[in-house]
Parts: sequence; C-alpha cells; structure tokens
Amino acid sequence: MNVKMLRKDKSMKRALIALSAIGFAGSALAAAEVGKPAPAFTAKDINGKTHNLSDFKGKVVVLESYNLDCPFVKNHYKSGAMQELQQKLTGKSVVYLVVNSTNPKNGSYRDAEAAKKEWDAQKMKATAWLDDSSGEIGKAYGMKTTPHMFVIDKEGYLAYAGAVDDNASPEGDPRKARNYIVEAVKKLDSGEKLEVSQTKPYGCGVKYN
Repeated sequence: MNVKMLRKDKSMKRALIALSAIGFAGSALAAAEVGKPAPAFTAKDINGKTHNLSDFKGKVVVLESYNLDCPFVKNHYKSGAMQELQQKLTGKSVVYLVVNSTNPKNGSYRDAEAAKKEWDAQKMKATAWLDDSSGEIGKAYGMKTTPHMFVIDKEGYLAYAGAVDDNASPEGDPRKARNYIVEAVKKLDSGEKLEVSQTKPYGCGVKYN
C-alpha cells in the first residue's frame, strides 16, 4: 500500500469513527418515546430536596429543559410568559419541574446558591428546579435544546415531547404563539387524544459534559 492510499485509508477510518460517535450521541439523546413509559429519575432540587418521578404518579408532570443564558429561554422569562405558564399549570395541580443539565465546567452552570438567586430574580413559579448537572435526566429524555419540553400523563407515560410553542424565535411575545404544553395538559385533563404529541424543539443546545 503506497503513502497516498494509506492516508486515504486513515481518513476513511477517522470519518467512520466520527459518524459512529454522532450516531451514538444521537441514540443517547433519543431514549424517551411518546406513548411509552417516561424514563424514571431521582434528582435533588436546588434546596436539597430529593424528587422521584414515581412520587408524582396520578399527576401530570411537565419537564422544562432550562438555561437562562440561552436567548430563547431568556425571552420566555423576560416576557413573563414562562412564569405565567408555570403558575397556570401548577394551579391545576400539575407538577412542573425545571431541569438544568448544564455541566459544572460551563459558564452557564449555576450552583445551588446562584440558582436560588436566579429563581427569585426571575420570579419562577415552577414546582422545583432540579440540578441535573450530571446530564442523567437530560440524556435519558433526549433533551436537545433549551427550552425542550416534555409532558408526562398521570399513568407515567410520555404524552408530549418538543417545543413549548410554535414561535421558534428569541424575540416577540410568546403569549401570542400556539402553546403546545397548555394544549397537551388540557387534553389530558379531559381524557381526549392529543392533537399534537411531538414537535421539533428549538433553542440552544444543552451544555452537557
């Protein structure tokens, strides 16, 4: 084998390795499927309280992949739309969990003290902010972006996964958009089939390790 062919062979191997890595990452972020049991998890919130998904059986659970440094997320909170959504849903006995999967080495990471200050500053109305700095929950559900939303029904099945609404922009008033989470919860409450159970999430990539 001459030098030129050897280099070509090495290039092909590198390409195959890269493609395999991409495929592995994709499969690692595609574990949760709509219509199937939602992945179980145990995590502590920023106040040190432990939460198990199994504790919420009998209630609808909403997961919000969160990072305020993302312009898309910031727009939802700056406008107050996300807080209003949280308050509206928790008022209906929905468990609303903010999940921050940012790894500790990233500049967007918030330790417990910083997270508490951010919670107060943003006037968040969620049930709890879960510290998922290990990325365990995010990867189990396939959280790709912030925000990326998931709705789990009362029996523990994943009913919806995708975008919070149909306005894939970091600008404008989210209240004017079609909110898929409100629709999903309303349908589940009435025992009806969801019109939309899956959409493409938008936003910034989750900052995993």
